[in-house]
Amino acid sequence: MSDLGVVERREVPPEGWVGAVTQARDAAYGFFDWLTAVDQTDDAQAPGLDVVCHLLDATTPRALRRILIRTRVPNGDSLASITGVFRGAAWHERETHEMFGLDFEGFDDGTGLGLRPLLLPDGFEGTPLRKSFVLAARASKAWPGAKEPGESEHSKPTGRRRVSAPGVPGPEWGPR
Repeated sequence: MSDLGVVERREVPPEGWVGAVTQARDAAYGFFDWLTAVDQTDDAQAPGLDVVCHLLDATTPRALRRILIRTRVPNGDSLASITGVFRGAAWHERETHEMFGLDFEGFDDGTGLGLRPLLLPDGFEGTPLRKSFVLAARASKAWPGAKEPGESEHSKPTGRRRVSAPGVPGPEWGPR
């Protein structure tokens, strides 16, 4: 066994999210590590956000056992909060809400203030970790390198069309 230990992976439907996390906690995975989302809105078959929760076995000191629980939340839907299972998930759910725009039903961090901004400045609009978010800084100022990525004189033309990373606006975007 490697130093990283055993990793179990579970895919669950959104309606089974809280139950799966609770079941894992009750089966010795009592250490909440992190929760985040992955933007899969460009998946043609099932667009949405993959929400991932990582838990560790708190009972086995020598062998590190981990579990990743993942669910796909369809575009526009919300997901039940796991703050009732792990209080420490509140910060992670707030961050995921702010960065991806995902609402967590039943969110409770003990303050009564609900889901609210955590990292971004006041007045910030948008969800910066979504693939659809336009990186305005790339449209308003030049790339800090000598040339745009892929335009080096050391690279040979391949005949393939240039592909921009998600979030990089097209040349038609921005001030004229």
